[in-house]
Amino acid sequence: MLEADWQGNVVWEHKDMMHHSDARRTESGGALYLGLYRVPDDFAKTVKGGLPLEEGNDMWADEPVEVDAKGNRVWSWLAHEHLDVETEALIFNHPRENWTHGNTIAPLPNDRVLARFQSISTVYIIDKATGDVEWKLGGDVLAQQHDPCMLDNGNVLIFDNGTQRHNDAFFFARVIEVDPSMNEIVWEYRDRPMLNFHSNIISGARRLPNGNTLIVEGFFGRMFQVTTAGEVV
Repeated sequence: MLEADWQGNVVWEHKDMMHHSDARRTESGGALYLGLYRVPDDFAKTVKGGLPLEEGNDMWADEPVEVDAKGNRVWSWLAHEHLDVETEALIFNHPRENWTHGNTIAPLPNDRVLARFQSISTVYIIDKATGDVEWKLGGDVLAQQHDPCMLDNGNVLIFDNGTQRHNDAFFFARVIEVDPSMNEIVWEYRDRPMLNFHSNIISGARRLPNGNTLIVEGFFGRMFQVTTAGEVV
């Protein structure tokens, strides 16, 4: 990963062959990013769901990593040491080679981390000091979600892609705002009819200063803005 100025000059760089998908600079001058690691064989056998491993292949999972300004590791977290195989199961048609499939990692106040793992349809807030999962929202609500972000009010905004929902036969996307203190959806945008809005991969949403929400329906390349009442403006 690297940081460049507006003239294209590299002003900071860190190399890790296992880095993938996302990285954020930290206030200390380093970075927080997603890495990959090989899951121990004995644990891999306990992971539920997914397509069988192909001959000779291993199971891999996400390792969030933080480095300081000089590139020294100051924190890391191994998924298999903290996640529950009873609830963090793969969807039936996802390759077992990629258990967690992370795409988002972001630093939060109070030494916490926001992470999102697609293949197990779960968003997490992790306490860095203990490694404990402080909060999670899983497959009973989400399906292949993307791009969670913490709002100024402490709620989490999530693009819920909606592919292979556990509790609904239809494929539809929505954007939800969740209050972590109660695990309740306090705002939601769906299209009408709901099947008009669906992106099975990528996508995201951001709350704007005026209170509206900017939505990117990534698969089709559509960007639109909605009010709190759900009106497309």
